Amino acid sequence: MQLLKSIFAFIKGIFKFINEYFKSMIFVLIVLFIIASSGEKSSANLIEISLEGAIMDERELLTQIDLAKDPNIKGVLINIDSPGGEMSASVAISDAIKELSTLKPVIAYASGTMASGSYYAGIGADKIYANRASFIGSIGVIMQTPNTEELAKKIGISTQVVKAGEFKEAGTFTRSWNSDERAALQGLVDKSYELFTSDVANARGLDLNSSKQWANARVFLAQQALNLGLIDGIMSINSAKKELEILSGVATPIWYEAPMVQKFINNIAKQSANLIITTLSQRSILWQW
Repeated sequence: MQLLKSIFAFIKGIFKFINEYFKSMIFVLIVLFIIASSGEKSSANLIEISLEGAIMDERELLTQIDLAKDPNIKGVLINIDSPGGEMSASVAISDAIKELSTLKPVIAYASGTMASGSYYAGIGADKIYANRASFIGSIGVIMQTPNTEELAKKIGISTQVVKAGEFKEAGTFTRSWNSDERAALQGLVDKSYELFTSDVANARGLDLNSSKQWANARVFLAQQALNLGLIDGIMSINSAKKELEILSGVATPIWYEAPMVQKFINNIAKQSANLIITTLSQRSILWQW
């Protein structure tokens, strides 16, 4: 059992490092480079922020959203291509985008996938537009763990537990959940689903009584999502940028252009993360989003 715990801890640690530290260090290096390489204030009045990959930690994106509050920036495009992720992080991003939209126009754009937690994150924007081949929706909540009880028996491993609190082991992967634990976890998932659907209904002006049509965890193509009211339009990203330029009211649109070194570092970070994720997915079927 200790071996299995070590495997899970190792895998989780790698993802935690990538999402919490590695990307954050890259971001700090970028900021330092910008400060060191330019004594003049940027003349940009529009900015694009990317939300890519699984949402495991919100801090990096919240930092970028805070920087976008600069009064010189008149409009923000959130470019989303993410399958979702942790609920608390998604809610934090959603609330931050909503707050930003009270200061200036914010458009969320689904360039690939805007599903589950990433859809939750994007509903705080003033408008949601999408690539016509994008995947939208997956409004639902899931909690799952492997059950290694039979495997542990076969290799002669058993657990010893000392606990205080009836539900302290709820969600364990070392044995099947008992009926009370399953009911408690189901209640937690149901409450989370209520929060998700009510926030979407309020943000998009949808009827909660018809939520089975748009919130049964289905993923929709952009046209279906538009018909259901989950997005505001289908267009190219360039058209979405033009729309933001109009909403922001800038006379001469100037989009923030990342320095070449920033693009280079971002590319390295993305390729490194993809390499680790691909390697782990080939060697283990125990960890999936």
